[in-house]
Amino acid sequence: MLTITPIPALDSNYFWVIRPSPNTQAVYVVDPGDATPVINYLTRSQLTLAAILITHRHRDHILGIAGLLERWPVPVYGPDSELIPLITHKLGDGDSLKLEGIDFRIIGVPGHTWEHIAYFASPADNESSPLLFCGDALFAGGCGRRFDGTAEIMWNSLQKLAALPDDTKIYCAHEYTLANLTFAVAVEPDNEALCDRLEQVKHTRAQGGITLPSTILLEKRTNPFLRCQLSGIKIFIENRTGETLETSDEVFGALRLIKDTWSN
Repeated sequence: MLTITPIPALDSNYFWVIRPSPNTQAVYVVDPGDATPVINYLTRSQLTLAAILITHRHRDHILGIAGLLERWPVPVYGPDSELIPLITHKLGDGDSLKLEGIDFRIIGVPGHTWEHIAYFASPADNESSPLLFCGDALFAGGCGRRFDGTAEIMWNSLQKLAALPDDTKIYCAHEYTLANLTFAVAVEPDNEALCDRLEQVKHTRAQGGITLPSTILLEKRTNPFLRCQLSGIKIFIENRTGETLETSDEVFGALRLIKDTWSN
């Protein structure tokens, strides 16, 4: 039975450790932005690193690669980018990655950065939920800032993820859920599912708990960045900015800009 364990690190990051089976000590780590907490966890748990999976180029996702390779000279999988020189196996949209115990389909999700990819796996046993490791493309209750490309490009990337099975478990890279949902409630104050989720997350965080994984269905119900096709979000933005918006990607772009400077 596959297990996934978060290593909390840096200010808000989670480095995800994937263990394909309790019968193996070999594991994979996703987006290690710092080698030390990964080494400490694996040593303490008597595990060994078998591969590193990278979603995009930002330092808090890649700075641990070199330190881990010094201890475990393993393959490094990730996007085809000269900005991530330690990647040994380059992946792009539509590629497959077969590792022991888990098979991934690669989904290109440009927008947060141009090279961003996500790792999707649908377990062969048809009993476990599908899994998504999406870095900073999609967060619980939010999405990453748009650094590269147009709003249309990033909106289309998020729509790829929204089209995955509803029960897909989402393992994103940051604990931003409380702040994201606080903003989301300001955008959709009449969304009962969203308001309920915010209260649950407040309780979880007050107890020191983690708010992940989420699911695709939960995000479609409560994440405004997946709901930009809805009239209520369009009206919220038009009332705030005085602009008239025509398309869902225009709504998404305007919403992301509002979130970038949100303070109330």
